[in-house]
Formats: sequence, C-alpha cells, structure tokens
Amino acid sequence: MISFELSDEQKQLKNLAHEFAEKEIRPKAAHYDETGDWPEDILKKAFEVGLVSVHLPEDCGGLGLGALDGSIIEEELAWGCMGITTAVTANTLGQTPVMIAGSLEQKKKWLSPFSTEHHICAYAVTEPGAGSDVAAIQSTAVKKGDKYILNGQKVWITGAGPARWYFVLAKTDKEAGHKGMSAFIVPKDLPGVVVGKKEKNMGQCASDTRSITFEDVEVPTENLLGKEGDGFKIAMKAFDHTRPLVGAAGVGLARASMEHAIQYAKERKTFGKPIWMHQGISFMIADMATDVEAGRFLAWNAALRLDKGQSNTLQAAHAKRFCADAAMRIATDAVQVFGGNGFNKEYPVEKLMRDAKILQIYEGTSQIQRLIITRELFT
Repeated sequence: MISFELSDEQKQLKNLAHEFAEKEIRPKAAHYDETGDWPEDILKKAFEVGLVSVHLPEDCGGLGLGALDGSIIEEELAWGCMGITTAVTANTLGQTPVMIAGSLEQKKKWLSPFSTEHHICAYAVTEPGAGSDVAAIQSTAVKKGDKYILNGQKVWITGAGPARWYFVLAKTDKEAGHKGMSAFIVPKDLPGVVVGKKEKNMGQCASDTRSITFEDVEVPTENLLGKEGDGFKIAMKAFDHTRPLVGAAGVGLARASMEHAIQYAKERKTFGKPIWMHQGISFMIADMATDVEAGRFLAWNAALRLDKGQSNTLQAAHAKRFCADAAMRIATDAVQVFGGNGFNKEYPVEKLMRDAKILQIYEGTSQIQRLIITRELFT
C-alpha cells in the first residue's frame, strides 16, 4: 500500500520545526541577511530543541532520524529562512562521510560530541579549479611515517569559519585519477590550517562560506576514512544522503515565496479587482502550487528509498535538480507578482530570490544533476 500520510512522530517533528521557524527564524531573518553575522543564538536554540545533527546514530548519542524525517524538518526551517537553515543544518554534509565510512572508533570520537554540545563541522572538497569536476582536485596528502602531509586549498566551504573539523578530499596517488583520492578528518586547530575571510555572497548571507588553505598539515593516519583510494566514492555517496534534504529545503523556500505571492495577490488591486483575479497572475501562482507539491514528493521519494536501504542516486538527482530549479523559478515569479515592490528590500521576496540561486549550484549544479540522471538512465 502506498501512503503519503506522516506518522504521529513525523507530524510532531513538522510542527516543532515549523513553530521554531515561525518564532525563532523568521523574526530575525532580515537582520542576519543584512549583517551577515553567524546566527549562533538561533543555532543554540535549535540544538536545545533537537533540530541540529538529527541524523547522528543512536550509538553516538544521536536521534538516529532518517532522511525522510530530515526532509520534513528541512522544508519547515527553510520556509523560515534558507540562509539560517543552511547554518543550522551545515553539519549534515560534513558528518555524513563519517557516518557511512568511519570506523566505530572514528564515529565515537568525531560524531559523539555533537550529541552533547552544539558545534560545527564542514565538508571541504571544492577547489579553485575543481568544482563540478571533483576529479580535478589538486590537494595532496603524502604519507610520511604515521602521518599524512596535507597541502592544498579548498574554496566555497560552507561552515568553514565556525567548524571544528573538516572532511577533506586529497590525492594520495596523483596518477590514479579519481581512484587516487583519499578522505580525511582534519581538525581546524592543526598547525598549517589557514581559514580565509568570510565571503560576501549574493544570498544566504547568514551562512558562513570561506576558503581553507592547508600548508604542510600533519594529519594522523588514524584520521583516514576507509582506505587510501576510497575518498571519491565516500565523497559522492554522501550526496545520496544530503541531496534529498537540499531538495526539501528548496520546497520550503518555494512554499514561502508562493505564500507571500498569494497574500500580496489578495491585497493588491488593479483595474478594480485583486490581482489574483487576473489570469496572468493566477496561472503563475497555480504553477507555483503544482511545483511545490511535485518537489515535495520527489524529495520524499528520494529520502524514503534511502531509509529503506535502496539505491536512490537517480531519485536524489531528480529531487535536487527539480526542487532547486523550481525554487528559483517560483521565487522569481513571486518577485514578478509583487511588481516594483518585489524589487525592493522592504518586501520579503527579493531575499527569497537571492537565497534560491545557490540551490542550483551547491551540492552539484542543476547541470550536474542532469548528467547523473542521464548516466543512471543509460548505464
């Protein structure tokens, strides 16, 4: 039997996340968008109510929530503010490689602390010349005794500033292509780790994006995840876990855009009647509603397959691509519904439009998702 009905526990999660977004996130969203400050006060409150690091395994002191549970939470938080949501959930991408490839000892050491206090980790893969083409990374890790000597630079790393440690991909065999990459846990406080200034981005300004430079950093061999050469596989597998969540966040942003458009279309009048009564406006909003529903079910399907232990690479790509593109389209159309007011910072939709754009870029661009979909269909 197929059912889209949430369990009582999931309904409670949804209500908890929505109430938090409504009371704690939305009232402060404009402030953090304007200042670009790290929303530490909101993150601590989110940790206290159980909305941070929700996927941590129970044997590490976590809640052990599934991908569908996480998707429900992400949608509601992103309805409040996408930038703050990225800060709240930044840990997930950094933690996931450790959850899927770490030894029991590594999981206890690096994941368990997240269950007792709020702190941040980050996923550090992108480089100046290697974004979508991960195989082009130039960072190296050369084994020397009981350590690896790490050198290289990472850019556009979400959470890099406040993070305590990083998941880092580096080449241990330059001649082996993507099979020569290895994955490491690199503490921020190791000598030679240099964190750059916070980037001034178009949107999601509450999030923290920086470069990281590694200058002869001595990484203990016990910080290697899996075996040498496993890095690319680990890094890519993590996206099967996180792309449904990004898709769900896109649904939350799109839903917020649509709701603002609906409210404005009820209040704004032209030619003697509310603008929603003009077909040009009403059809735009009808398309928004369809895309929100479709995006949610794509995200849920990808998440549910993961929770059932089934392959979800194709479904995760579908969800990430469609939801990101839909979020951008719906936010842009919401600005259009608002007309000139939509272009003004006194109204909410211009921020939503700015926040939406990066969804089509991070964790694999919409074009990369299309490549993945094509590969899955033809191989």
